[in-house]
Amino acid sequence: QVQLVESGGGLVQPGGSLRLSCAASGIIFRLYTMGWYRQGPGKQRELVATITNNGRPNYADSVKGRFTISRDNAQNTAYLQMNSLEPEDTAVYYCRAERAYGPTYWGQGTQVTVSS
Repeated sequence: QVQLVESGGGLVQPGGSLRLSCAASGIIFRLYTMGWYRQGPGKQRELVATITNNGRPNYADSVKGRFTISRDNAQNTAYLQMNSLEPEDTAVYYCRAERAYGPTYWGQGTQVTVSS
């Protein structure tokens, strides 16, 4: 059974930081591209960042220079370090695991709220 479990969300003031974690089980983690997506109130789900199985990152323009995606294959965990948070970053953040062939897996999401 595949599970992706996000953690680390919460309430933070503008300009603050959070670190999200995505713990994976039931997959060969090192073979998967891992991604973070988010869905804000009244908005569609959108890409935040991805990191390939080789460690190459990709970011949405809106988070470049503020967010950093990383992975620890030994711990089967992906991370999203979020700095200089803005109210517009408020959303449910989802973890995704994908490969070129086979199903894509999603986590249940973690809420991030940026507000003073």
